[in-house]
Amino acid sequence: MSETRNPSTTVIWANLIAVYVVWGSTYIAIRFTLESMPPFLIAGVRFVISGAILYAWRRHCGDQIPSKPEWRSAVAIGLLLLVGGNGGVVWAQQWVASGLAALLVSTVPLWMVLIDGLRPGGWRPDWKSVTGVTTGFCGVAVLMGPKHLLGNGINTDPVGIAVLVLASLFWSIGSLYSRNAQLPSSPLQGAGMEMLAGGVGLLILATVSGEWGKLKLSLISERSLWSLVYLIVFGSWVGFAAYTWLLRVAPTPLVSTYAYVNPVVAILLGHFLAEEPITPRVLTAAVIIVGSVALTTVARPVSRGSKGSPIAEGKV
Repeated sequence: MSETRNPSTTVIWANLIAVYVVWGSTYIAIRFTLESMPPFLIAGVRFVISGAILYAWRRHCGDQIPSKPEWRSAVAIGLLLLVGGNGGVVWAQQWVASGLAALLVSTVPLWMVLIDGLRPGGWRPDWKSVTGVTTGFCGVAVLMGPKHLLGNGINTDPVGIAVLVLASLFWSIGSLYSRNAQLPSSPLQGAGMEMLAGGVGLLILATVSGEWGKLKLSLISERSLWSLVYLIVFGSWVGFAAYTWLLRVAPTPLVSTYAYVNPVVAILLGHFLAEEPITPRVLTAAVIIVGSVALTTVARPVSRGSKGSPIAEGKV
């Protein structure tokens, strides 16, 4: 994608739809990879390959060798976002439906407002943000409440949900840290470094947890393998490239709409491709959480061209 000064509306919307579909579809792709591969190995292999190729490409394009402080920042962000954040999501999806996982991860903007408001010198939320955060966590409570509430029929494993909430918290902390971290001027080079660091961390975690012994190459299904390829090519490259380009040329409020479109896409794909039920409980929680994220985003949009890791502002 060329970075034109005045891209057409058609080109902007083509890239935005790509972000909607690609990042919304990563949850069902993760579910398919988990059918025959262990979680931390999946995520580790994905990000090591994605990060190594992206970093090598940016060096080939002329980006400078990163400094030690830039590497330290990239490692910290990679561990928070990809080990604590994405790693937790992949692990939890062994027991939690893909659409439900996407719905809980969409609470990241709510966590960011809450954490930023509590830290010294942080941004003080207005009434819209407070309302959005409060409403959003009410939506999470609907998902975590008694199973008889508003219907059953979907896996709401309490441990899996708790890990997803924790993963969202890690992603929020990493996102806020990245805003003032010393990173390369090239967003794509920084992303490659963070993916590499996070991927190595995930492979170490896979080793410690004994996943190499659980991996049976002869039992890996074709669907799992192609889903992993999809996560690398589309989830980590195509979707991320489109998102990074949009941040530079499109209005931020428009770009930020991915945060409340992705879970809707994930829920629909989970229903039609994996027969995950859409119950009144899930629909109610979806309306509450997506609405709260939309209200919070409107109240405090991310400034265009803001410093920080593009990974932290998006998803991979």
